[in-house]
Amino acid sequence: MSGHSKWHNIQKTKGAADAKRAQAFTKIAREMIVAVKEGGSGDPANNSRLATVIAKAKAANMPNDNIKRTIEKALGSGNTDNYESVTYEGYGPNGVAVIVEAMTDNRNRTASEVRHHFDKYGGNLGATGCVSWSFDRKGVIIIDNEDGDLDEDTVMMDALEAGAQDIVTEPAVFEVYTDPDDLSAVDEALAKAGYKFLSAQVEMVPQNYVKLTDPEDVKKFEKMLDMLEDNEDVQNVWHNWDDE
Repeated sequence: MSGHSKWHNIQKTKGAADAKRAQAFTKIAREMIVAVKEGGSGDPANNSRLATVIAKAKAANMPNDNIKRTIEKALGSGNTDNYESVTYEGYGPNGVAVIVEAMTDNRNRTASEVRHHFDKYGGNLGATGCVSWSFDRKGVIIIDNEDGDLDEDTVMMDALEAGAQDIVTEPAVFEVYTDPDDLSAVDEALAKAGYKFLSAQVEMVPQNYVKLTDPEDVKKFEKMLDMLEDNEDVQNVWHNWDDE
C-alpha cells in the first residue's frame, strides 16, 4: 500500500489516560453488544462481526473477563440496550473528508450533537456517501515495534502467510492490512506468533490526503476531532487530514 500512513492519524490517541481507557472500553462494549444482537450469536466462530470486535478489544488490552461479561450481558434476556449503528459524513476545514461512526439509542440526539461539533469548528455535515467513496474499508492491525527488534522480512512473511493483503513499515510500527472479513483470523494468527498490537480494527482508510496550511484551520480541526471522539455515542472518526 502506497501513500501517507494511516497510523499518523491515530497515534496521538494511543497511550491515553485511565479515563480515556475506560471510555474506550465502554465504547467497545457497546459495539460488542450490538454485534451479538445483530449476529444472533455470542460465539465469535459463528459471528464474524463479534470476532472482529473481540480482536479490537484485545488489542486495546480490554480484560478477558470484561469481554466475557459483555457477551453474557448481550445474551441475557434482561438486557434492554437498544443501540443502532449510524454513520455521518461531512467536511472539516479546507474540505478535509470526515466519517463519523456512531452507536446510539437516540438518533435525534446524536445527529444534533454531531452536527454541532461540525458547525462549531468550521466543518459541515453532508449527505450519505459524500466522502465515503474516497475511503476503502480495510482491516488494519498495528504491530508494535518501538524497540526496533522485529525483522521486516519476517513480519512480512508471517503477515502474508496469515492472510494479510499488504504490510507497510513505519517508524516504531508495522501496519498490516487485511480484507475486513479476514481481520480476526489474521489477528489471531499473528497473536499466536507472539506479536503485540497497538490496535486491530476495521477502518476507513483514505485513498488520498489533504494538508491544512493555515494554523487556525489546524487548531479548529483538532478541536473538532477531540469533541467528536469525546462524544459517548461516537465509536470512530475517520478522516483524510495529512497531519505530518
